Amino acid sequence: MTEYGRGSGSQPWHPEDPLYGDQGYNGQQYPQQHQPQQSQPPYGQQQHYPEQQQGHGWDPSQDTGGHYVPQPGGQYAGQGGGSYPGEGQGHYGTPQEAYPPQQHAPYVGEQRQGGHEQLQQQSAPQGLHEEWRPEPDQDKISLFDDPPEAPSAPAEDEPEPDEGRGRGRDRRGKGKKKNKRRSGTACLLVAVVLVGGVGGLGYLGYDYWEANFGPAPDYDGEGTGQVQVEIPKGSGLTQMGDILQKNGVVKSSRAFTEAAGESAKGKGIQPGTYTLHKEMSAQAAIAMMTDTKNLLTFGEGTRAAEVYAAIDKKLGLKAGTTQDVAKSQAKNLGLPDWAGTEADIKDPLEGFLFPSQYNAAKGTKPEDLLRQMVARAKDNYAEQDLDGKAKELGLKSPLQVLTVASLVQAEGRYKHDFDKVSRVIYNRLKPDNKETYGLLDFDSTVNYAKKTSTLDTGAVSDLRQFKDPYNTYKIKGLPPGPIDNPGLEALKSALQPAPGPWYYFVSINENETLFAVTNEEQNRNREKYNQAHKKGGQ
Repeated sequence: MTEYGRGSGSQPWHPEDPLYGDQGYNGQQYPQQHQPQQSQPPYGQQQHYPEQQQGHGWDPSQDTGGHYVPQPGGQYAGQGGGSYPGEGQGHYGTPQEAYPPQQHAPYVGEQRQGGHEQLQQQSAPQGLHEEWRPEPDQDKISLFDDPPEAPSAPAEDEPEPDEGRGRGRDRRGKGKKKNKRRSGTACLLVAVVLVGGVGGLGYLGYDYWEANFGPAPDYDGEGTGQVQVEIPKGSGLTQMGDILQKNGVVKSSRAFTEAAGESAKGKGIQPGTYTLHKEMSAQAAIAMMTDTKNLLTFGEGTRAAEVYAAIDKKLGLKAGTTQDVAKSQAKNLGLPDWAGTEADIKDPLEGFLFPSQYNAAKGTKPEDLLRQMVARAKDNYAEQDLDGKAKELGLKSPLQVLTVASLVQAEGRYKHDFDKVSRVIYNRLKPDNKETYGLLDFDSTVNYAKKTSTLDTGAVSDLRQFKDPYNTYKIKGLPPGPIDNPGLEALKSALQPAPGPWYYFVSINENETLFAVTNEEQNRNREKYNQAHKKGGQ
């Protein structure tokens, strides 16, 4: 291996010099430009060199397959400056002025053995050259790379470096600074994405924690405005909270359930229709729903006249105000199509003021309360399919089913007797029965007609003379309409009467009701009743 030092020229020679390498075989000199280093041609290919100004060029005919290797002092491989494998097989011409002696690339020689050619590469002394590295593929650009830029010429006042190596380092150094700046932009973008993702996950986690473990969202104060809310029968605290939240009363169902669980009053909230404020705190809603001053409760079997009087008293209205509203606005309160409007009906709202608990806070209008009661009755009747069941029972309309239910509610003192009492009504309605001949003979209807409530309605002979469409001692069949507002139990018994031949009944006490098929049997049962009450009276 031969070492190569500096030549005798005034300028060092280096492979990165723009004048080094193939400039194009056209006999011209190219202007100095920054160009990437050219790699050694692969074995088996000739490397061409431009013709020099003196007209001397390299004679390819003298090539033995070796590569052009510049030597110090203007000599080439095979000439006085040194030798390489295959030395003496040929000499090369003297280098021209276009190629001043400079530092050179690693020596490359060839060795021919057995007809095969083997390339051998010798390393130049450390510090004499820069190892050439391939440029990155300009067509492949990643997220962290900027688009390739065209090389810029040095400024006029910028001095040229003494060595090609220095120029190459400077060029690479500038490239690294740009890459750092570009990589910084990309890293900033990635950081923003990561921060956004972490922030989003953090927000979702916080929101989940707040919704399930944090303080329940709640309003402050007593709220404003008014809204009617219906709490169905059998509703738990969670369902109540959902209904209140849906109607805008409380901010969250959880706030209501937590407040109700902590308050003894919260457990006493009953199903019913409540008049509440919008955007109330949970505690304020519970207080309003449990405040007896705002509650109005109607029991099963309450007559419409009694409802009107109770509303007037609760709202501080003049007596008769609600009854006048009911009469004048009956068609605007939401009654079903099959509700009675005949002239014989004393009150079209009778039977449609569903018995339950209602909220009648200060400022509530009577028509609003009546509308709530009608709506609730209508919903319950629709669930029981009064229209479809009427034909199965041999009745003319759903209104007659409701009328039977009102009679069951009024005549049956105890709910466990309702099914049998209902059967007694249907048996008496048969026009060909030999016991009552189609007459119901109920004191409850006479009391309704007379607007009384008493067991002593007078002698039967006198009752037969009393003229009123609701007097079932004189008029066969059902009265024109309901005589009270029945509850669901009485309604269900009216729809599903117990099978039996009974025409009469009498209640001895809460645990004993006697049913009879004939009048003689009924008279014996009456004696038992009289004896039981006579002893009780003593």
